[in-house]
Amino acid sequence: MAVIPGATELVPDSGVGRRFSVTRKVRLGDVTPRGRLRLDAAARYLQDVANDDAADAGLVDSMFWVVRRALIEVSTPPVFDEVVDVRTWCGGTGSRWAERRTSIRGERGGLVEAAVVWVRVDRETGAPRKLDDGFHRYYGEAAGDRRVRARLVHPQPADTDPARPWPLRAVDFDLMAHVNNAVYWEAVEEELAGRGWGGRVRASVEYGGGIDPDSDVSLVTSARDRGFDQWFVVEGDVKASTSVDRLG
Repeated sequence: MAVIPGATELVPDSGVGRRFSVTRKVRLGDVTPRGRLRLDAAARYLQDVANDDAADAGLVDSMFWVVRRALIEVSTPPVFDEVVDVRTWCGGTGSRWAERRTSIRGERGGLVEAAVVWVRVDRETGAPRKLDDGFHRYYGEAAGDRRVRARLVHPQPADTDPARPWPLRAVDFDLMAHVNNAVYWEAVEEELAGRGWGGRVRASVEYGGGIDPDSDVSLVTSARDRGFDQWFVVEGDVKASTSVDRLG
């Protein structure tokens, strides 16, 4: 089977192997003024269920995984006070990373599908660590023989694309002292609001390197007919990027 870049497609649930799910309610702090679930809140749902699943499986250093690439497709945005089932499973593996598929389904018809490539890292050095037998014992059956790469696929920005400062806040940083992966989705939400778009989108975020607290970040944006791309740039180096397409 060919090895493909992870989190570039949404493979269907085979129903084979380990599945983990939680139920939660869409809260006030998760939604836009119109009541739909924001993408940054959805990203936190994905992050939380991934951590809960790894902890439930008893994985050593279950918190020490970092996101390399995330793909979210919102067919029907969940809304305020809707109860959603967040169900996750392993969609593929590499040598030091794995793809996690997650489906968010609401009692009122909300539907969000996601795929995220998580890289296992050493708690002391931050360097990628090989997936061990303990991981494959729990997740190998669900992953099957699907192999994925952690390669990034977004293009680089053009010199002519407009840029503006992207101020950092103390609340943007997590346990690893880097900007948390969900925070980058806030920039996507800002652009959606500026365009007057709803939440039916297919969007991806790629993470090339952590942003430190003292970084001077520029946000570069390039518009397309039915979408846009963004890059988070520090001293000429792209640290993260987004690509968003409107659905329907």
